[in-house]
Amino acid sequence: MTTMSTARIPPASSPCIARKPKASSNTGKLPRVYVKPGWLRKDLMGSNLRFSEFRSAKLPCSPLTVSAIASASELVKERIETKSELLVTREEGLELYEDMILGRSFEDMCAQMYYRGKMFGFVHLYNGQEAVSTGFIKMLKAHDSVCSTYRDHVHALSKGVPARAVMSELFGKTTGCCRGQGGSMHMFSKEHGVLGGFAFIGEGIPVALGAAFSSKYKQEVLKDEKANAVTVAFFGDGTCNNGQFFESLNMAALWKLPIIFVVENNLWAIGMSHIRATSVPDIWEKGPAFGMPGVHVDGMDVLKVREVAKEAVARARRGDGPTLVECETYRFRGHSLADPDELRNPAEKAHYAARDPIVSLKKYLIENNLANESDLKSIEKKIDEIIEEAVEFADASPLPQRGQLLENVFADPKGFGIGPDGRYRCEDPGFTAGTAQV
Repeated sequence: MTTMSTARIPPASSPCIARKPKASSNTGKLPRVYVKPGWLRKDLMGSNLRFSEFRSAKLPCSPLTVSAIASASELVKERIETKSELLVTREEGLELYEDMILGRSFEDMCAQMYYRGKMFGFVHLYNGQEAVSTGFIKMLKAHDSVCSTYRDHVHALSKGVPARAVMSELFGKTTGCCRGQGGSMHMFSKEHGVLGGFAFIGEGIPVALGAAFSSKYKQEVLKDEKANAVTVAFFGDGTCNNGQFFESLNMAALWKLPIIFVVENNLWAIGMSHIRATSVPDIWEKGPAFGMPGVHVDGMDVLKVREVAKEAVARARRGDGPTLVECETYRFRGHSLADPDELRNPAEKAHYAARDPIVSLKKYLIENNLANESDLKSIEKKIDEIIEEAVEFADASPLPQRGQLLENVFADPKGFGIGPDGRYRCEDPGFTAGTAQV
């Protein structure tokens, strides 16, 4: 089991060596972390050399070392190689595969519909990063919450929002999860605990922080024993240079909030290389600076992500506080469907395409006799039918009425405000005159 909690010390064979603090008169110093040099090998992570050469942490050993920051990739790899214990059951493996196929197939269909003129604005696809969404969200409970970014379709699907509701939202139809008013970058579902996609980077992190605070407040102040919800905040590497990120890490650690910060580091912030834009490329190392565990994991392997997610979620739910997880992943398409994707090196793209997370999971399931080709083909056929039905449903659904344009602007029950005469302004027949026809 991957160990992240400061209260649980990994075995001596662990790539991360945590040592109990000795008595010291200098209690004002912060604990430091000793990490065995070179524990994240380039061949294991499959990263390009330019990125992974930053991955060997060489921190001096200190008697005050108390934090355990484990490399999930190394630990999980050992378990896979021995095959003494499977990482998932057959049912769990098929659930992971189905969720990842759903995400990939949905995004591929989005590309088709976008180029056919069914969708408008910017559409950011998630192809290649499915292991992160599936690995984390499938470890959550129904009452847990997630906050996303503008690349939010698959997060919503993994959390249980029906494909037809997400597709309808992309089509701008009233049957969408936001009644057609959110669009690609603003998926929201109170029912499923999706707190929204956010177009500006960093916006969703404070919202996720508020949700985590709400859970802790209900449990500790209102004495609601059932209020043990965990919140997961997804964001990219480009966000990690923004102020909201650091402020939220500080507050989450200060109040020991039940939140997991998941960095989907796909190495590129639109067209800016992560290495060129960040003075300390190892994002996970920022966790200990705020007093929380930091973990780096191979985001192209859903089983490794799931092992980290399992411990991080359990840690948050039992009241041990937040965790920062950096998932090194890669997007297979451009930043958005309007991006010709000409800035990234073709060799780099080919390297990561060869590490397709869906192909890797399929191989694991078959080699460990958890599934056969027929089982997986059945899942793929089922997903194809779901996607086709979602497109037909979205295409046949009605567009929003003109009166819906001003809803959810004001806080009164009907959403339009109250006029000087005390009547709802929406009751005035001429109120929406001159507004754009939807």
